[in-house]
Amino acid sequence: MSARTLPLLFLNLGGEMLYILDQRLRAQSIPGEKARKDEWTDVDRKRVMNDIITTMFNKKFMEELFKPQELYSKKALRTVYDRLAHASIMRLNQASMDKLYDLMTMAFKYQVLLCPRPKDILLVTFNHLDTIKDFISDSPGILNQVDETLRQLIETYSCLSAGEFQLIRQTLLLFFQDMHIRVSIFLKDKVQNSNGRFVLPISGPVPWGTEVPGLIRVFNHNGDEVKRTEFTTDGNYVTPQREGSFDLYGDRVLKLGTNMYSVSRPVETHMSGSSKNLASHAKENVVPNPLAKEEMNFLARLLGVLDVKTPGGSETRFRLNLFTTDEEEEHAALTRPEELSYKVINIEATQEPGRRAELSRILGELEVAEPRPASSGKGEDLLALMDGL
Repeated sequence: MSARTLPLLFLNLGGEMLYILDQRLRAQSIPGEKARKDEWTDVDRKRVMNDIITTMFNKKFMEELFKPQELYSKKALRTVYDRLAHASIMRLNQASMDKLYDLMTMAFKYQVLLCPRPKDILLVTFNHLDTIKDFISDSPGILNQVDETLRQLIETYSCLSAGEFQLIRQTLLLFFQDMHIRVSIFLKDKVQNSNGRFVLPISGPVPWGTEVPGLIRVFNHNGDEVKRTEFTTDGNYVTPQREGSFDLYGDRVLKLGTNMYSVSRPVETHMSGSSKNLASHAKENVVPNPLAKEEMNFLARLLGVLDVKTPGGSETRFRLNLFTTDEEEEHAALTRPEELSYKVINIEATQEPGRRAELSRILGELEVAEPRPASSGKGEDLLALMDGL
């Protein structure tokens, strides 16, 4: 498992979260002169986006995030996004928060699967940050925060080898391997099957620096080419014209990680049959995870440096519904299996040691250890441990 994966996972999932929130806030916004006190306006949307992005790119938070460390559990990571989503006047109930997280994770999983080469995961991250900068183009202070994170990304990842990026990709795929949630955008585009698994293309551009398949070359012991044999392929491959830019500004070429919600269309999530079967199984006994304590201490440290401004008691808090109607949201909350849902926890985190210990205790009550069947092989034990982090 790569110790450099967490920043890429957090930033890309955060970018997808911002795409979805922006799309839903725009869909529910009402012109300011016509809006009631409890209805969204475009001013409210900009404020929500600014508040969340400011919190997400907090300098101290980024410093902690970029320290080499292993990934932690899905539920612990989910707690961070709960806090981010509620960093402004917006409030989501559990069903909408579940749906938001489902969309975030499946979108980024698809992007990781489609990356032509492991290093292109960095270009996907740059695409997310470039689009985030468009959201706050009129806020120079917040723009500087995002640019500083881009510089940290370049400094941290530009010197990594192809093998290290391959390890990062494998770490991400281990994190996503049990997630098979159906998303209507992917289903309509026929890139996802009814069981929630993605359909990967066999055509298109080959990775930068490689050749289009279809030719076998034979060399002698002196390194001279002595024979060529051509063969046909099922795919229609093309050579990319140029490599995407890994600089602070530039053409990324790769389109993965751009905002797929910029064109208005409904987005729905459905639980696949395999997930339903999984959820119907009886709960297993929780096996203590020896890494859980350290994981929670780190998460407490991360949350402790998030400077979330809580709206005053007299200020209106707006509720955002990620479903078409309130009835759909209520139905989703009732029908979603408990095993696939997460509780939204309101946390008052400070950097005082006493408060940190209390936060660690609260987070420690989450089922961060995902039990796995006992294994006889060391390799299988290692994979199970990786997947449970």
